[in-house]
Amino acid sequence: GHRFGNRMLTGLVSWIFGDRFTDMLSGYRAFSRRFAKSYPALASGFETETELTVHALELDMITAEVQTAYGARRVGSVSKLSTIRDGFRILATIGRLMRDGRPLMFFGAISGAVMLAALGLGAPGVAEYLGTGLVPRFPTAFLCGTLAVLSCISLVSGVILETVSLGRREIRKQDLAELARV
Repeated sequence: GHRFGNRMLTGLVSWIFGDRFTDMLSGYRAFSRRFAKSYPALASGFETETELTVHALELDMITAEVQTAYGARRVGSVSKLSTIRDGFRILATIGRLMRDGRPLMFFGAISGAVMLAALGLGAPGVAEYLGTGLVPRFPTAFLCGTLAVLSCISLVSGVILETVSLGRREIRKQDLAELARV
């Protein structure tokens, strides 16, 4: 379970933020002074590795991985990891980081899902209207219209927030460059 979850979560982060890590949840980490000063430690527990990875990817920091072998746990020792609970906490952290760092992707996905729901619910009504000229399910038509508007609002919100996020990312990169010169 741990290995499958690790691969799935690492793959999700690679897909959203960039493909530079093969195993983001294990191993030791060493940081430059610049990285340590720029890192906003918000998480506690196993989510910290995810935040560290995403922070390094967003700032396009130089990273390296040293492959290590998984081995059997020593007899008598117990894992502190709760596969399901910690997996969902890491997944929630990825969602939060995606919302903050890649808002167009986040709100675009919500927009797409809501629009698909509107189209799925509205297709029978549109087909019936085209055939008979009547709208017998007015509440459903109203719901579909509302969902379509909410989908558009979500998409526009994502576009606006993406612009803000890109500006903030550029400012952080400039601040890191100034730290390097000092």
